Amino acid sequence: MNVDPGDPLPHALSAGEDEPATRLSATSYLVLGLIGLRGPSTPYDLKRAAGRSISYFWPFPHSQLYSEPKRLAASGLLAQQGEEGGRRRLLYSLTDSGRDALEHWLRTAPQEIFEMRDTAVMQLFFSEFLSTEELEALARQQIDLYRERLAVYADILRTRPEEGRERRMAPLRLGIALAETYVAFWQDIAENPPPGAR
Repeated sequence: MNVDPGDPLPHALSAGEDEPATRLSATSYLVLGLIGLRGPSTPYDLKRAAGRSISYFWPFPHSQLYSEPKRLAASGLLAQQGEEGGRRRLLYSLTDSGRDALEHWLRTAPQEIFEMRDTAVMQLFFSEFLSTEELEALARQQIDLYRERLAVYADILRTRPEEGRERRMAPLRLGIALAETYVAFWQDIAENPPPGAR
């Protein structure tokens, strides 16, 4: 399989000249990466693993973790094996082609910066329609939310990663720094609300 060297996300992966290309999205790489790290996994295993890790910095509909492995298996990027008895769950594992696609994507640096989508910041932008008291209440609510998230991160920090898995914890440092920055930002808004209420 040849990986298209064009846009790193999404991009097309072609099995050959006569076969249609498979579009790979962020969810595709998320599935390939999780299975690469965890080993053979069911969609439910992937959902649980994403909920305890990736979802903190890459939110997405977890329902995709049930359809995407099947699609990647049809493209030859994952191998699929069904249980003989019991619930007959499907277990997916990374193929050599899947590992190649994942490694190619990892070696292709993104060409975009962090995209911020924050409803509270948009409300702040339009806050001329709020009273100063309402703006202060919005800021205090945001402070509480980010302090709650910092408490979750502190709990995660208490669980030391197994040797060789320290890189998986590195994004947590960024999450903590961002949450602390948001707390400081909203504290400043609460204590020094900008003038301009209508």
